[in-house]
Amino acid sequence: MSTQTISRLFRQLVLIIIGAAICACGSAPPEGGSTMTFTLTSASFSEGAMIPRQHTCDGADRSPPLRWEGAPPAASYVLIMDDPDAPGGTFTHWVLYDIPGTRTELAEGEQDTGLAGGNDFGRRGYGGPCPPRGRGAHRYFFRLSALDIPSLNLPAGAARRDVEAAMRGHVLATATLMGRYERR
Repeated sequence: MSTQTISRLFRQLVLIIIGAAICACGSAPPEGGSTMTFTLTSASFSEGAMIPRQHTCDGADRSPPLRWEGAPPAASYVLIMDDPDAPGGTFTHWVLYDIPGTRTELAEGEQDTGLAGGNDFGRRGYGGPCPPRGRGAHRYFFRLSALDIPSLNLPAGAARRDVEAAMRGHVLATATLMGRYERR
């Protein structure tokens, strides 16, 4: 057999093995992560429900309490909250990273856990829902990722793109909670 034929057969074998693995799992894992999931909840609102005013720019603008269960053993967590319905494209409201892996919750308004990244309001920390008035309800996604490293080794105030780049290849699982808010 020629080297070309052996190489072609090897590539085909690899594709067959990958295909079998995908079929066995049900789907391919996301880039840098696994198909494992866990739950993220809030005592302030349930999945898909309206986010209370106190957690928005129309209220006290305090972050909602968050709790997670069923996470894999993590060295740290990253939380990113965004609004994909914003007029100019996805708007980042909150980036929080290097959350200790021993944590299972964040209290309402908690600002001293982990490191706060920059948001699209031009400041660090939480910036609550604040959609344009009269434009309907926007969706706000809170995504908590369990990581296999204790720190992203980024300074406080890092941009979302830098946090996501540092996370790549270290995500064990991600939990998502979505709430809505409308300004009338």
